[in-house]
Amino acid sequence: MARAKAPVRDWTRRRTAKRERLAAVRPFASGRIVDAARTGDAVQALLRPGDRVVLEGDNQKQADFLAEALAACDPDVVHDLHLLIASISLPEHLDVFEHGVARRLDFAYAGPQSVRMAQLLADGTVEVGAIHTYVELYARMFVDLIPDVALLCAEQADRDGNLYTGANTEDTPTIAEATAFSDGVTVVQVNELVDRVPRVDIPGDWVDLIVESPRPFALEPLFTRDPRHIGQVEILMAMLAIRGIYERHAVTTLNHGIGFDTAAVELLLPTYGEELGLRGKICRHWTLNPHPTLIPAIESGWVESVHCFGGEPGMERYVAARPDVFFTGPDGSLRSNRVLCQLAGQYAVDLFIGSSLQIDADANSSTVTEGRLTGFGGAPNMGHDPHGRRHASPAWLGLRAGEPSALRGRKLVAQITQTFRAGGVPAFVETLDAVQVGTDAGMPVPPVMIYGDDVSHLVTEEGVAYLYKAAGPAERREAVAAIAGATPVGRDADERRVEALRRDGLVALPEDLGVDIRRARRSLLAARSIEDLVAWSGGLYDPPARFRSW
Repeated sequence: MARAKAPVRDWTRRRTAKRERLAAVRPFASGRIVDAARTGDAVQALLRPGDRVVLEGDNQKQADFLAEALAACDPDVVHDLHLLIASISLPEHLDVFEHGVARRLDFAYAGPQSVRMAQLLADGTVEVGAIHTYVELYARMFVDLIPDVALLCAEQADRDGNLYTGANTEDTPTIAEATAFSDGVTVVQVNELVDRVPRVDIPGDWVDLIVESPRPFALEPLFTRDPRHIGQVEILMAMLAIRGIYERHAVTTLNHGIGFDTAAVELLLPTYGEELGLRGKICRHWTLNPHPTLIPAIESGWVESVHCFGGEPGMERYVAARPDVFFTGPDGSLRSNRVLCQLAGQYAVDLFIGSSLQIDADANSSTVTEGRLTGFGGAPNMGHDPHGRRHASPAWLGLRAGEPSALRGRKLVAQITQTFRAGGVPAFVETLDAVQVGTDAGMPVPPVMIYGDDVSHLVTEEGVAYLYKAAGPAERREAVAAIAGATPVGRDADERRVEALRRDGLVALPEDLGVDIRRARRSLLAARSIEDLVAWSGGLYDPPARFRSW
């Protein structure tokens, strides 16, 4: 019997579409160099309704010139775009939705625009696919969110398209690879066109179009914390964390979240940590942006290595002068990589410690609150126990559990927070706002940042809760309540049960850890101002103007 002939299939539709897109841009470019004055025309000519577009909005650097061009597109020509963006940081990132250019959004973090984001979602202006972690979003760009167009940024480019991303490489190579090798179009705004780049961070054959921006791309000093704002409560919690977690578990590999709580830990290492004789025993290898508050610990010999998600404005000369500590190129500049550092923070470190806006009685936490859709960033990547880990360390083995035939260790996942935040708002709540936000937005599951069963330790000014020791959910809730203070969760604590938890080692108050709360003073900090950090760096740290008080 004759076999039916299969219809002829076109296997190169994306490649053909790419040629057509680039042909449409030709009137506004010379070779691969786009006329900066015609950028808006070029972007509009490049796009098609319904396109999946990656706009580089990283933690720190922003392709802001291209974002403005995208927001200015005619919605009668370009509409219903599906925007993929890691960090919603600029007004233009949401203007594209209000202007009718984009409709659907997949993102990871929306800190600076979180309130506006929540309102647009409530109004039905934005359709959210999912709130991701960083690595999750980038991973999907290689699976079911393959980009049609990527709008990126870099420090420099040569006329062959080779890119130099400098200290803030961040997400650019990953996005460029996902786009270039799937026949998408890669457009890059650069601060400068040069004859020769200092090092090739992204090869030219991954890049289709370049525009020299009339101004440097936006760059936020996201990880700079002025020690002047670190108070006695943060210092006390840092002392508790050092004694109750870092020392107790011999934590040598770690990640710190953003905030004054963890900045206090960094500034106590050369003083309080030194008193305890812990140098060389804890905090040796870090996955961390180049925090200025880490300078004293580096200078006093605590830190052996730091791999970075991104850079930090003002730290360039200091990083270049410490190549034994930081990952740098031959030119001396930092080589950061958010995806690889997130993976290191997920699998290679023993401890993640960070904070949250809300924590419930089961230790679930979220930064999504009523009227504020912040997102997660990388916290869920690093703030969980990765079951794929197989290498052992003392800290990991210290939390081991399971039957002998399947015995395994566990990563330390710590949440550190004051019981009440600014304005007397409790950090511990009976039910996360995220539950109702998720319901209202039609999300299939509540936007929880870190699930409680992944949290091994909680730290507040009241003490430390060792949740991994709990016999079950009820005992975990008792341990959470024991250090939740006068919050709705803490008010349920029973004094007799708290004493039993202390005896059993599930809860430790300051006196149980040998922490003298009277010593929680600013005089214990290795640096008490930005000027002190500059002095520690030998003048190599050049803080941004807004952090200068001299």
